[in-house]
Order: sequence, then structure tokens, then C-alpha cells
Amino acid sequence: MDNTLSDNPYNETLQPGQKKPRRSFKRWLKTRTKKQWVAIILLLILVLGGIGAGVYFLFLKHDKPVVTTVVKKKAAPPKSTTVASNLSGLQVAPSVNERPVTAVMIENSTFARPQSGLDQAGIVFEAVAEGGITRFEALFQDTAPSYIGPVRSVRPYYIQWGMAFDAAIAHVGGSGEALQDMKDWKVKDLDQFANGAYYQRISSRDAPHNVYTSMSQLNDLETKKGYGTAKFTSFLRKGEEPSRTPNATSIDVAISGSLYNSHYDYDATKNAYKRSEGGAPHMEVDGNGAQTQIEPKVVITLTMQQGIEADDTHTAYNTIGSGHAYIFQDGKVTEGTWKKAANGENFTFTNLSNQPIKLNPGQTWITAVGDTSYVSYK
Repeated sequence: MDNTLSDNPYNETLQPGQKKPRRSFKRWLKTRTKKQWVAIILLLILVLGGIGAGVYFLFLKHDKPVVTTVVKKKAAPPKSTTVASNLSGLQVAPSVNERPVTAVMIENSTFARPQSGLDQAGIVFEAVAEGGITRFEALFQDTAPSYIGPVRSVRPYYIQWGMAFDAAIAHVGGSGEALQDMKDWKVKDLDQFANGAYYQRISSRDAPHNVYTSMSQLNDLETKKGYGTAKFTSFLRKGEEPSRTPNATSIDVAISGSLYNSHYDYDATKNAYKRSEGGAPHMEVDGNGAQTQIEPKVVITLTMQQGIEADDTHTAYNTIGSGHAYIFQDGKVTEGTWKKAANGENFTFTNLSNQPIKLNPGQTWITAVGDTSYVSYK
């Protein structure tokens, strides 16, 4: 029997009948060669490394989910579908500014009250017509009231104001000087005397306080006459900025007498001025009989030389040149200067530092007065 190292790890020769000695772990350790120990250590490192890796992946490693950052491009703001109205400064469809501007002479005698359409005008001019009785010139472009009146006669200064907006002027006759001016100045003329089909007389009022029209009728007449887009320089506009410390919430304009003097109360909730005249709220009535108080966003008084026309009957104003102005808006007053260089030139407004004054969008009510003493506020 060949007893080799494979059968006898201790390399001892066994005698016949002798049993294999019991293996001793200590002896086994002592008998390992250097190469064997290197191999054993490497094996242990591999085994332990494998075990450690398994434990790590099974119990310790918590894979974080892959987070993909999606950078969203900011959507471009939608293109505005509106623009500022050339007349009122309010936001309107671009096509509105391609319309004519229509000026309508509206009576203000006690027989004419309440008027119709005034509340929808972009700009209203107010002045004395004759005998202390005031009259309005209401300018329309971005609104189309269906009931406007009573329509009355025109004066030279109203023509000059309307021309600043390239307006066609609706009126029922006028002073002799005004009618001649209409021809000489080649004004866009919508005189009721020559275009009666575009006006009507209502039965609920006596003549001459009963002539009414509508914007659709006047627009049809303008189209017939070829009066297209109004070309003019707009007032400078700004955003509304209601004052936290208003200094002009009550305004009085002593333009004539008790029946025609006007008063304004500032309404902070609307940032507008409630208009009164003759000691009562100034109301407007629509075609259905509903009444609302007139509430302009901006109130302006223009001090200009006031006199009498050559006929010694009708009032006249020197509207070309410059003068003192009060501009009331946002609950505050700004003193400054108005300027108008020519019939076709618009008014400009500057403050006492000669800086341009910008107006709020919305209805602007402009009153001509003969002296600064006619205006007071608190």
C-alpha cells in the first residue's frame, strides 16, 4: 500500500495495522508553506469581499431613483389682441382706431336734460354757447351709442376743438361765423340741415330740443361722404394710479350761473368723478329710459380768453395759444399749462416744471373757463 501525502497529511510512514493519526488543526496550520498561506489569504479576501458586497447590495445600498430635470421653456405671453384707443386710451380692438372720430354737438339747456350718449363719449368739451347756456361737444370713436341728443348748433371754437381730432362734426346749423368757418376750414361736415335722413325728431320733446341721432346713422353718413380713418395726435396716456393721499376730492366749476355750474365728487372705488350740474347729479338717459350719472375719469379746466362773436350774440373763445390748466385725476390736482398751436393741432398739457402731463384712460371732460377764479377744489 502506497501511503502518500494525499493520504497522510503529516507525511508519516504507517506500519502495517497502524491507524491514521487524528488530524490536529494546530498542526495543520504549522505545516502550511508560505505559498500556501498566500493562497489561503487571497482566497479569504475574495470570499470576504464577495460576502461584503452581497450584504451591501442587499441591505445597505438604496439606489436613488434617477431624477431627470425637465427644463420647461417659459411659454411666450399671449400676444395682446387689443391696443390703446387713439381717442380714449382704453383698450380696444386695433380696427377701432381705423374708424372716423365723430363729434356731436349736444345741448345743455334745462329743456335738454337728461341728455343721451354723453356717458359713452371718449372726450367731452364744455363751453358757453350763448346767454350763459353751456353746450357740449362729445367725441366718439370706440363706442357706438344708439341714442344721442339733443343735437344742436355749432360754434367756431367747437369746430377748432373737433379739428384737433380730425373729427366729422354732427350739428344742427350754427352761428353765421361757424358755418362760414366750416367751409373755409374744409371741415368734415355732418350738418342735419343737409342730411336730415340721418337724424330724427322725437315726439317727447318740443323743438328745437328734440333732434336725435345714433352712431350707426352718423357712421353711415361718414361712409357716404368718404370720411375715413381719423388722423390726429392722441393725448398722452398713463396707467391709473389712485392716490393714497388725495388732495382734490371735491371740485367746483363756476362756468356760468347756478343752472350750469358744475360740481364733481371723487369716487375712490371707481377712481372717477361723479358729475353734478345745477345742484343735481348730471344724469344721462338711454333709449330705454334707464338713467346713469356721468362719471369721467379725468376732469380738466382750460383758462382761455372769453368774449363775444362779431354778431354780438354768440360766445367766443380764443382757443389757439396757451393758458392755465387744472388737471384732476386719481383724486389729485396738477396745475399746468395748455397749448394749442393751430386748428388741426391737438392740446398739449405740461406741469409747472414744463413736463408733459399724461392722462388716465377713460372719459376726459374738458371745460373752458374765462378765469382761474372760476375753479375751486378741496
